[in-house]
Amino acid sequence: MVCRFRHLLGLAVGGMVMLPLAEVQAAEGFLPALHHHVTLGSMVPDNGDQNPYAIVVAPVSIGSIQKNDVLVDNFNNAGNLQGTGTTIVDYHPATKALSVFATIPKTLAGCPGGVGLSTAMTMLKSGWVIVGSAPSTDGTMNTRGNGCLVVLNNQGHIAGTIAGQNINMPWGNMATEDDGGTATLFVSNAGFGVGSPDGQPPVVKQATVLRIDLTIPDGRPPHVASETIVAQGFGAQADKGAFLIGPTGLALGANGTLYVSDAIGNRIVAIDNATKRADSAGTGRTVTADGSLQHPLAMAVAPGGDLLVTNGLNGQVIEVDPKTGKQVAVQWADPDKAQSPPGSGDLFGIAMTPQGDGFYYVEDENNTLVIAR
Repeated sequence: MVCRFRHLLGLAVGGMVMLPLAEVQAAEGFLPALHHHVTLGSMVPDNGDQNPYAIVVAPVSIGSIQKNDVLVDNFNNAGNLQGTGTTIVDYHPATKALSVFATIPKTLAGCPGGVGLSTAMTMLKSGWVIVGSAPSTDGTMNTRGNGCLVVLNNQGHIAGTIAGQNINMPWGNMATEDDGGTATLFVSNAGFGVGSPDGQPPVVKQATVLRIDLTIPDGRPPHVASETIVAQGFGAQADKGAFLIGPTGLALGANGTLYVSDAIGNRIVAIDNATKRADSAGTGRTVTADGSLQHPLAMAVAPGGDLLVTNGLNGQVIEVDPKTGKQVAVQWADPDKAQSPPGSGDLFGIAMTPQGDGFYYVEDENNTLVIAR
């Protein structure tokens, strides 16, 4: 993930505005219908955690969460050290209020290396929240740990962890298939073989996508029924500025096809039959590469099945038709000229609105949640 991780104290001012630099480069697709980007507010809680990463829209009302609330986690602490954030905040669209859903201890039994919340997060229909940790003790990859997935109940209390040999720095935003009594999670793991960021760290082609099949007993935490590596061999790399670069976006499409944004390869790939396959598809088949993609990061499925992908090296969102591989449309979500190119390193999590009429995203440079409609 490439970002600049700047520490800005001022809060962005919300309001419905037309993006002055917004541009759509095609007349078809989902993106051209979106004309307004509205800043909803800061995602910085009272403890000062910053650098918002994951976004999850709540599928149900349960515990302290209302349906359609937006959960956002933070990767950095108040000192702006990467891999040290421990909070999940809850933005309530109905009231425009922000509350803290969970504050996880920095050191946690069952989570090797501690806690630094990544883009891997989901909420199940049963109310359980599962979030990834890609931790560091000093904000660099020199002290990174393997991390884990932390399981939280609907009040934000820790109910357990998922760790082991298949989990190493869970990194990308989770894709989830959930029927209530069982659920399937997909999470990328970018830490395998990645060492110190000193000098010129090599690209290590060992990153994986892991499928975790869960059973969810009534009133009890989810239980791991099986784990399957459905894809492997993606590039990952330690980076002084970005902390870690690896496969980030995961989105589940039709017929059990999983789409993965391969940041180092600058492409989107498809893993066929990902929900059922018993083996690895390697790095899958390329759907689209290069073009307007500039280090693709988070990804979501728009109405109609197109993919929306955030860029890491500029502030654009790219719409891709997964059937044809055509890059259908491009829009500036973050045209901040303080970065070069504009918006570089600012965009991370992305999630569709419940109505399907837009999407949420976070801007790293000012720690805010934004809605595009």
